[in-house]
Amino acid sequence: MKINTLSPDKHKYLQILATIAKVPEKLHIIGSLPEERCPTVAIVGTRKPSNYGKEVTHQLSYDLAKRGVVIVSGLALGIDGIAHKAALEAGGTTLAILANGLSKIYPATHRELAKNILAGRGAIISEYDLDIGVRPFRLLERNRLVTGLSDAIIITEAASRSGTLNTAAHALEQGKEVFVVPGNITSPLSSGCNALLRQGATPVTCAEDVLEVIAPDFLKAQAIIPLGSNQLESSIISLLQGGLRDGDTLLQELAISVGEFNQALTMLELAGTIRSLGGNQWTLR
Repeated sequence: MKINTLSPDKHKYLQILATIAKVPEKLHIIGSLPEERCPTVAIVGTRKPSNYGKEVTHQLSYDLAKRGVVIVSGLALGIDGIAHKAALEAGGTTLAILANGLSKIYPATHRELAKNILAGRGAIISEYDLDIGVRPFRLLERNRLVTGLSDAIIITEAASRSGTLNTAAHALEQGKEVFVVPGNITSPLSSGCNALLRQGATPVTCAEDVLEVIAPDFLKAQAIIPLGSNQLESSIISLLQGGLRDGDTLLQELAISVGEFNQALTMLELAGTIRSLGGNQWTLR
């Protein structure tokens, strides 16, 4: 696809980058940028998330994108990829910022995801010339653009030595709000998040926590409470809203046959009301 080269100060959506350290002279872009500045949130975290990290990342990205917030991340494995995919599932816009030139998609396993981002009227962005390869220092340099392009950053899961903490440092330096998902105190994958919370980062448990700060007008449209097409489906939805995730536990609570339960799950999944987390775990979309 065509690669466009822009000076950040020449595009309304990119002009926010003028306030960061080491403002890029130019950006190379494949795809479409929003024409005007609109609420934008970066979602980042570990490359090897737990099931908890996967679930909360999907939920936050999906809910924010559904409300019209642009989701930015780095196309990396793990949290980045989940955030991009969830935004696309919500029918929203997502932007990926690479740490290498646009002649190659890195990581290569996310080439299909990159195509889907472009098909969803998003963009792949880099400050590096076409054939520049990935290097560790460029991954760190890229992080300042991820936060710089955003109004706030969400860290959903990160260990104490995670490179994600470098992204948080850029956000703080730029005066951006840093939202952090609280994690299990016994999980090494949440130690970085919990350390940031001790240092004063803002806890986030739902999309509304973020919207209250960066886009309060977006809260006027109340979330629609999902309803089932029959009493059994409504009961499953109610249990999921109450925090149950395990299919066996749901089945015991409902006291119905396995056949009835599986049929109800299938219909709810086809309707887009629930989604599988794998391992017989379920959650609302």
